[in-house]
Amino acid sequence: MSENGVQNALRSVMVALDGAAIGYMVVGSFASATHGEPRTTRDLDLVIDPTPRQLDQFLAAIDVNQFYVDTDVARDALQRRSMFNLIEMASGWKIDLIIRKERPFSIEELARRSPMHVVELEVPTATAEDTIIAKLEWAKLGSSERQLIDVAGILRVRGSALELAYIEHWVDELALREQWDRARTFAT
Repeated sequence: MSENGVQNALRSVMVALDGAAIGYMVVGSFASATHGEPRTTRDLDLVIDPTPRQLDQFLAAIDVNQFYVDTDVARDALQRRSMFNLIEMASGWKIDLIIRKERPFSIEELARRSPMHVVELEVPTATAEDTIIAKLEWAKLGSSERQLIDVAGILRVRGSALELAYIEHWVDELALREQWDRARTFAT
């Protein structure tokens, strides 16, 4: 799947999100590659924070000739605070839309987002520190060591520019010490 395919898909989704006034940010592998070392991935993850009305407005704006989306799954995801996806039919590119969790870290993470260039588009993106914390959580949930390798890549690239006190606060708050220590050993 080409970078052009993901760029077109992301641009269309951003227009629909902006039109519905939904807060959003790039997270996951695209965020870690933006802040750290590049790597390939098969999908793009966005955290979104819609109300039910905003979600309906967003879904109505999605071009059904461009994307496959199950609107019932999307509405259920909002109720359960989980995720749903869009599949761009021309390229097969998948965009996972993750409903923001109702907890202090997730609220702060979305508030701290900042514009970054992702596939040549300026997109609100999770900060390097918040990307680290999220990747540590995924590693704790049993995902592959790929998450810790991504964290190590951010540590190698960002180094002393990172707000380590902020990371340490959330590592302790979210009980991520084991994952944090392992990721730091990968960075050396």
